[in-house]
Amino acid sequence: QVQLVESGGGSVQAGGSLRLSCATSGLTFSSATMGWFRQAPGKDREFVATISWSASTTDYADSVKGRFTISRDNVKNTVYLQMNSLKPEDTAVYYCTAVGTSLPSRTPETYYYWGQGTQVTVSS
Repeated sequence: QVQLVESGGGSVQAGGSLRLSCATSGLTFSSATMGWFRQAPGKDREFVATISWSASTTDYADSVKGRFTISRDNVKNTVYLQMNSLKPEDTAVYYCTAVGTSLPSRTPETYYYWGQGTQVTVSS
């Protein structure tokens, strides 16, 4: 059974930083494309970042480019999202997601597995 468990969310002031982690199990992590999405209240789920199995390819939403960094540790079976210079509009539930074999994608339908989400709240 595949499990994705996010951690690291919390409350921070604008300009601050947080690092989200997503620990996985039951997944061939070293060959999986991983992603982060977010959903704010009353809004659709939106793409944040994705990383290929080898970490050779990453992609970011324009709204987070230059502020967020996705990375992975194929020994620890964990993907990370380092979030710097946070803004109030980054407030959302952040979801970790995975797919076995796929090119990195911005489309949520690409991904098979989803975590339960972790809340990030940025105050002004």
